[in-house]
Amino acid sequence: MSERAYHLTLPRVRKSSVVFASPHSGCVYDARFLADSVLNERTIRSSEDAFVDVLFNAAPRFGAPLLCALAPRAFVDLNRSADELDPALIAGIAKSSTNPRISSGLGVIPRVVANGRSIYRGKISRREVDKRLFEIWYPFHARLQALLNEAHVLFGEAVLVDCHSMPHEAISTLSNSNASRPDVVLGDRYGAAAKSEVVDRIEAAFEDAGLKVARNAPFAGAFTAQHYGQPSRRQHVVQIEIDRALYMDEQLVQPNEDFAEMKLLITRVIAEVTALGHGEMQLAAE
Repeated sequence: MSERAYHLTLPRVRKSSVVFASPHSGCVYDARFLADSVLNERTIRSSEDAFVDVLFNAAPRFGAPLLCALAPRAFVDLNRSADELDPALIAGIAKSSTNPRISSGLGVIPRVVANGRSIYRGKISRREVDKRLFEIWYPFHARLQALLNEAHVLFGEAVLVDCHSMPHEAISTLSNSNASRPDVVLGDRYGAAAKSEVVDRIEAAFEDAGLKVARNAPFAGAFTAQHYGQPSRRQHVVQIEIDRALYMDEQLVQPNEDFAEMKLLITRVIAEVTALGHGEMQLAAE
């Protein structure tokens, strides 16, 4: 089923314990899904981390795999647990205690896109939900886990860089000063998902590229960071959120005039981040 779930680009030689993943950049929209939605295609794309897969596509050149979603986040959210089911959207789901993500319509099958705009006219069936999970969610996460397992075997550790973008408005209210607003937010669930040394190295890579970095506010990491981040097992996850205004027109969902320059900066970051995953291989060689 992976042809609907993800695109994986492997390096010619695996040289780093680092794995890059982009779970929200998928833009392959099912025609029936679009027909069933009350939103037009541009509006429904507001949930996408559009072009993040392109920004990070140099990763295999530096010896790290890149796993990218194909299906869009509005169809199935790969940064949610498979059991985060929304009773306000899915027929036959009993109302029980829900977390804030589900309550706001952002479960594994989202009910809304950005700014709380509803995707559907009514409810969808549990059968449809299960189809999406089995064709997309489970294959993506099975492949991601396999890549992390391979990193453990080859290098004795695994570092997952979970690549995302954030709407500019998400950070525009953080401060009255443009100088203090971050370009990039790193999320490690306040230290629970990654050792500080790993986050420090990734932060330094972005700062060396001239970008302002914050940690855990307003984004500390969701399901992926919580589920895969196990520093005691030498498995680290750092979520990266990049301000979309740096490289795209958010209204038109198109790259802007700064896209090429931003891609070069991200490539420099990738080179530094993958280098942090070389240590175990060098020790093994000795």
